[in-house]
Amino acid sequence: MSKKVAKVCKLQFPAGGAKPGPALASAGINMPQFCSAFNDATRDRGGDLVPVIITAYEDKSFDFVLKTTPAAIMIKKAAGISKASGNQKEISGKITVDQLREIAEYKMPDLNANDVEAAMRIIAGTARNMGVEVEGFE
Repeated sequence: MSKKVAKVCKLQFPAGGAKPGPALASAGINMPQFCSAFNDATRDRGGDLVPVIITAYEDKSFDFVLKTTPAAIMIKKAAGISKASGNQKEISGKITVDQLREIAEYKMPDLNANDVEAAMRIIAGTARNMGVEVEGFE
């Protein structure tokens, strides 16, 4: 017999840095158990922000699925900027096609793309909206 799902939460925590708090309290799970499991699973990802989908069951047990770091954060890191442009016309930084390909290959499991070229177009659109120019990409 399958467990009854009580709640599904989408949250973001720094890799290896989840702590009990109000966001986790709303999920209705055993917070220390989740924090230790999440921190162990993400310890190798440095200080990146890690999105996680938590499925909480009525018996207070849970499952979680880790996602890839958001594209905007990866683009800012590759461009060496701390903040993206407020409007698209101001160029806040530049990345190369190789950096774009690297980000697209990393994000492939979470993107709705059939190949790396399509993923690169998606990531290039995100960069363009942030005011980050991709050198050598149409």
